[in-house]
Amino acid sequence: MDTTSDGLETKAGAQGDIAALFAEFSSAFEEFKATNDQRLGALEKRGSADGLFEGKLERLNAVLDGTKAAMDRALVERARPQLDGKASQLNDEYKDAFASYVKRGEEKALSIGVGADGGYVVPAETETEIIARMTAVSPIRAIAGVRQVSSAVYKRPISLTGPAVGWVGETAARPVTASPTLAELSYPTMELYAMPAATSAFLDDAAVDVGAWIADEVNAAFAAQETTAFVSGDGTNKPKGFLASTAVAEASWSWGNLGYIASGAAGALPVNNASDVLIDLVYALKAGYRQNASWVMNRKTQGTLRKLKDAEGNYLWQPAATADGKAHFMGFELVEAEDMPNIAANALAIAFGDFKRGYLIVDRQGVSVLRDPFSSKPYVLFYTTKRVGGGVADYDAIKLLKFATS
Repeated sequence: MDTTSDGLETKAGAQGDIAALFAEFSSAFEEFKATNDQRLGALEKRGSADGLFEGKLERLNAVLDGTKAAMDRALVERARPQLDGKASQLNDEYKDAFASYVKRGEEKALSIGVGADGGYVVPAETETEIIARMTAVSPIRAIAGVRQVSSAVYKRPISLTGPAVGWVGETAARPVTASPTLAELSYPTMELYAMPAATSAFLDDAAVDVGAWIADEVNAAFAAQETTAFVSGDGTNKPKGFLASTAVAEASWSWGNLGYIASGAAGALPVNNASDVLIDLVYALKAGYRQNASWVMNRKTQGTLRKLKDAEGNYLWQPAATADGKAHFMGFELVEAEDMPNIAANALAIAFGDFKRGYLIVDRQGVSVLRDPFSSKPYVLFYTTKRVGGGVADYDAIKLLKFATS
């Protein structure tokens, strides 16, 4: 089992045992708190702390992040449904035909799929598996709103102002009210692809579960590309991320922009009462959105927030109560997205909001596979595509923290 120079245990020896990983995570957090308390005590007494404290906190942060990542992988694997098993193969001619296409290129039984020029649609169970596992490994997809569509573009009308209303007496005249102001949001779906490769010998193995193999091969690639696009995509041949929206100071917020609160310090939280700006960020969000709000940040930013306490000395960051739960910060779930920027001058490194209402992901139905045994002999390539779009759905539902003076 690996250890750090302080004797701190890392995730390497746990071998997927979720209970052991969770116990290791809890133990590391207790040691993190004890070390940080010593650092804060030294700061209070002498005005400075030994650099050894910071080094140990960084190593403990790495243990916490690594152990949490190992737990997440183990939970995804445990939750994985069986694909192409004996029960699901009964009387399913298309699934058998698809397996024959993947393994040997036989196409005659795939007439209900798309043509060979665009590949063939994977069986429904495999498509469901791809979406389910992407939800587990793509942090934004897990908290955002999701729609499935059959067309290339999803258009959504939204009311910016409702119809005018008013109180009237029983016999008073009812003047005509003003009409609501409507806007239309458009979400084009873009092509996302992966191209796993296999040898002919691997495909000839009768024990190979082709549905599960394709899902395994493409999920990590799809999820990584999706998450980047959902956070910072520019909308050109990819979804438009929420950080690509124009950010304005919350006092100047208007529809079509995301409001931000300034930290008050360039590239940092304030030295004194650092949590105050985070409280301001929470209450910049309207009450109706706060009920289902989540924090979104990367692991380095999370490591910084782990050190913060409230006025009573309680840590504002709290680990998940169970292995399959999420960490909380100031009472709200915290989602770790590595594509969020690090804390730096003018960086929008922390987002807070109701992403279920604030960001919409649009999946076009169907995942297709095109078999290519010619381009990279002796390997067989599988050009696997799905179409997905995304963009901000409610500009009032997400707020940002900008690490700047204003």
